[in-house]
Amino acid sequence: MGVRSRTAATVRKLRAGPASMTRLTRRATHAHGAGTSGLGSLIEVSAFNYAGDALVAVALAGTIFFGLDVNKARTQVALYLLVTMAPFALIAPLVGPALDRIRSARRIAIAGTFLARGLLCWSMAGAVQHGDQVTFLPAAFGCLVLSKAFGILRSAVTPRVLPDQISLVTANARASFAGLLTAAVVTPLSAGLGFLAGPDWVLRLGTAVFAGGAILGLRLPGKVETQETEKTASEPPGTSAPADEPGRWRTLLRVGPQVTEALGANATLRAFSGFLILYLAFMLRGSRFDPSPPNVALGLLAAAAAIGGLVGTAVGAWVKSRAPQLIIFATLALSTAATGAAAVFFDLWTALAVAFVAALGQSLGKLSLDAVVQREIGDEIRSSTFAVSETLHQLVWVIGGLAGLAMSTVANGHVALGVLAVALGVATVALAGQRRRGRRTADTPVRTWPVDPAPAEHRHV
Repeated sequence: MGVRSRTAATVRKLRAGPASMTRLTRRATHAHGAGTSGLGSLIEVSAFNYAGDALVAVALAGTIFFGLDVNKARTQVALYLLVTMAPFALIAPLVGPALDRIRSARRIAIAGTFLARGLLCWSMAGAVQHGDQVTFLPAAFGCLVLSKAFGILRSAVTPRVLPDQISLVTANARASFAGLLTAAVVTPLSAGLGFLAGPDWVLRLGTAVFAGGAILGLRLPGKVETQETEKTASEPPGTSAPADEPGRWRTLLRVGPQVTEALGANATLRAFSGFLILYLAFMLRGSRFDPSPPNVALGLLAAAAAIGGLVGTAVGAWVKSRAPQLIIFATLALSTAATGAAAVFFDLWTALAVAFVAALGQSLGKLSLDAVVQREIGDEIRSSTFAVSETLHQLVWVIGGLAGLAMSTVANGHVALGVLAVALGVATVALAGQRRRGRRTADTPVRTWPVDPAPAEHRHV
């Protein structure tokens, strides 16, 4: 009887652990009115998205980078970077406008991005098992497009579920933080599963995760959708053109100085991140930084980038309602200073420090940009604006990554990071000058001639 009691108590404790974790998680995601507004549910859906994307990334990683020698890996990564731009040819001209047109069915659209990725993961699992590249590569690209489509939808609907107590930057940070924590838990577990059972089982687990995300997406509150009878009078000026009118693209090109400024600054941070991650990855893998062997140094680099992303997201949640444009420029200045210092004192630890700063900057820049777009752009073209933003940032990330790959063949860390610091400094000064000129133009009063009711002969010359 004593053994039965102890066994039952052990079982109850094992059950209580996950239940307590679930309650703690829901308390965090539903705090400050997020539970009643629907933001908490959207954060949970985002966590499933990050978990599924992490599983797909782990399944793909070994075939692209770690299984080849340095020179072959460099060629494969360069080709992969170029090919990843192909899906983005669909994002801006097709996916964004399509999402704008189905604003009254956003829950179905969100669930659809999960269901389709679940099916693609299942097909990729079979392709990996049988070595079928013809099926594998298109399915991988489809997962990338659908992941970006979900990100666009999440960013577009966030203002509709925003509680009064939370700013847009904080809401975006909460969703990203929950997703990054989920990915941080899922990634090592999925890596272990891939080592024991193979990448095909990692992809099958991805199918289950995406199916769970589809169910949660369908259970989002109805306010994420725009009803046909909803008025557009509250939309910001210049952004209320109907999604099916030809003038919507002209409107997209005139998103306003604040959005343009945020796009330019964030693009700079993205290019910086792309350059730095790939340059340092090949430098650390191809060179020896005692006492750490190359693979250990590469693992430390990944950990530094992951921690930087988490810290950036946490800072984004802490700054709350502070101006997102100032956050972006402060991040640019910090990135420039850190890169310059790393160029002078280049070793393993300064490389890890600048990787941390790059990930922090990319995270903060994305959160701030999303807040600016959500605040300045009306609901009717918000998805299209985010689609253009995602395409632009993927393009500059690829350009930065290709530049980092090329630099890793000809320059050591001192030279490469020195060049990068100068480029960052020039971009920061140019963006600051543009901001100053924009402010001067906005502050210049328009000269008007008041109408003088007095007769002409009594007017002063």
